Amino acid sequence: MQRVVVKVGSAVLTEDGKIALSRMRLLVEFLAEARKKYEIVLVSSGAVAGGYTKLKLDRALLANKQALAAIGQPVLMGKYAKKFEKYNLLTAQVLVTAANLNKSDDISRVKNTVETLLHNGVIPIVNENDATATDELEVGDNDQLSAYITQHIDADMLIILSDIDAFYESDPRKNPDAKVCKIVQEIDEIMLNQEVSPNNIFATGGIVTKLKAAAYLLKHNKEMFLASGFNLDDVRAFVLEGKHQGGTLFSKENRDD
Repeated sequence: MQRVVVKVGSAVLTEDGKIALSRMRLLVEFLAEARKKYEIVLVSSGAVAGGYTKLKLDRALLANKQALAAIGQPVLMGKYAKKFEKYNLLTAQVLVTAANLNKSDDISRVKNTVETLLHNGVIPIVNENDATATDELEVGDNDQLSAYITQHIDADMLIILSDIDAFYESDPRKNPDAKVCKIVQEIDEIMLNQEVSPNNIFATGGIVTKLKAAAYLLKHNKEMFLASGFNLDDVRAFVLEGKHQGGTLFSKENRDD
């Protein structure tokens, strides 16, 4: 059975300063179906946004952001647990820091924990431990965190569900005729060095962080699929039916439908 890491961003999980429960419900429904074919590990943003629903603090201050993450983690996990329970699935929280991903012993422990959870039919939900991480820029965002997790737990593919539905030849916000790059085999260094441009106040990335995640995985001979988290039709077709109708596949293989 192939192992797949699915990362969902804050822009998808939050709306108007609240957790977008309808989108979370559809995400969980998809993951429950995907789990019948694959081992699934979820990397989820949304802890800070979840905390903000309970306490309105200025997230520009690191101490406030960490406090919001501490409040929001149990809020987020509680909502996931309730939604997965409908499918008789148990969830578990796996918090990591940048330091964990720089030490071989810690990496082994993270992998062993994930392996044990998967072996027992549990859905691991991974996030950076923002409540205590002061050197967070070493990971920086959950796009890159999810890429590192994909590599370190020997997963076969990373799927990123985002407000960015694919990688385009040019910026679709500026060029309405921009075409989707359906399959990308290599990424230009110029693209990787662009300025990060988050689209959501709770997001920390943009297309650049996704490209960096893809470049890292391509370097390690792994694949990444980028698709919309607002409309799951493309990822459902790709994962459940093996049809590449939309989204971008980053792969060294030039695969066709």
